[in-house]
Amino acid sequence: MLSRRRFFSSAGLAVAAGAVAKGALAALPEIVSRDSPAMAPPLAPPNGRPYRAVATLNGWSLPWRMRNGIKEFHLVAEPVIREIAPGMKANLWGYNGQSPGPTIEVVEGDRVRMFVTNRLAEPTSIHWHGQRLPNGMDGVVGLNQPSIKPGQTYVYEFVAQRAGTFMYHPHADETTQMAMGMMGFWVTHSKDPGFMPVDRDYVFLLNAYDISPGSYTPKVSTMLDFNLWTFNSRAFPGTAPMVARLGERVRIRVGNLTMTNHPIHLHGHEFVVVGTDGGWTSPGSRWPEVTTDIAVGQMRAIEFTAAAPGDWAFHCHKSHHTMNAMSHAVPNTIGVEQGDLEKQIAALVPGYMNPEMSAMQMNMPLPANTLPMMTGAGRYGDIEMGGMFTVMKIRTDLAHGDYRDPGWYHAPAGSVAYAWEGDPPPAVRGDAPATSESAPYHVRKPSGPMEH
Repeated sequence: MLSRRRFFSSAGLAVAAGAVAKGALAALPEIVSRDSPAMAPPLAPPNGRPYRAVATLNGWSLPWRMRNGIKEFHLVAEPVIREIAPGMKANLWGYNGQSPGPTIEVVEGDRVRMFVTNRLAEPTSIHWHGQRLPNGMDGVVGLNQPSIKPGQTYVYEFVAQRAGTFMYHPHADETTQMAMGMMGFWVTHSKDPGFMPVDRDYVFLLNAYDISPGSYTPKVSTMLDFNLWTFNSRAFPGTAPMVARLGERVRIRVGNLTMTNHPIHLHGHEFVVVGTDGGWTSPGSRWPEVTTDIAVGQMRAIEFTAAAPGDWAFHCHKSHHTMNAMSHAVPNTIGVEQGDLEKQIAALVPGYMNPEMSAMQMNMPLPANTLPMMTGAGRYGDIEMGGMFTVMKIRTDLAHGDYRDPGWYHAPAGSVAYAWEGDPPPAVRGDAPATSESAPYHVRKPSGPMEH
């Protein structure tokens, strides 16, 4: 199973004296890495207590080993190369070959031992966001522990006390390290396998990067003006679809480690928010929604029944977050006649073309390693989305446990919007009905060219 999922092991680990007890030096868990951007199928637990594994969007779950009743994982902080979408790769920092790092899955009550090796060129740490644990395991450099120096391995050990959804990330040079992609997901399953059962359980993180056109490395001092908005460090059309069989119960857990909030919206269905950073919500507190806002550092778990077959959009509802290679310095040229201006500049600069028009309308070449805006293609043509966007694909004939992309939906005849081919109705202009006797409302009849 490991070879099929393109896992590979690494050897030659350097461990700093004193960071790990001498008796444990020969007993480190092997390092398991994965560099494929494809979504791995859920990792069924090979030992320990049972649970229904999650599917990490464009990611995977980290295997563990059992040692004297303790689940041992090995995370490696290191530089990685992540394909944001076909045609663009980024030099990021992450864990075990990817950014975000692999999802950690345990069961409520498990004793967990996390080996963390630093292969970066600077010190780091890991904070287990939202966990109940001993103060010395919380991962804030200087407050709870010394930093993990380059080449060192540290050990974190605690009991997963609370079922829920969590994240992990550094608390050392945080602006740089998180801007470079150091983060991951953690799921603690309930000790009761029958608690809140679902048929499919998806997880992913929201990330944002500022990578200049033609370059590969994020700017780490950016606070808000990002140009790449991603699900699990993937931008549409690079994001995998989420799939479900008609009638299945679906859960989606989303964590936000960007610098702004994200209203996450699902088409065609209503959902309820069943989980937050603080745990599962009580049934009496839930109400139907189609959009839920996820603030910085928060997590939301939503659930719905896949009630309607089709390809349904799932995205952040901030419109500029569903686009790639954003530039906030482009002037608004809507309604401005540019032909004469362009001719005058071309007389001075041979070969000149308006950069906005040439790049967006004439498909001029972009710098290497740069994503164009809105590049997805669907069954009916271009999908004018990018960034934080993917598709929920619901099918009647999808097998339970099958996570493969079923292709585009073929809608039944007569159920697709179509172009009207007859004459348009006549335009009627005049006074509109008064809203009240005291405040009549009138429509001014146009008498000439539209005014600006």
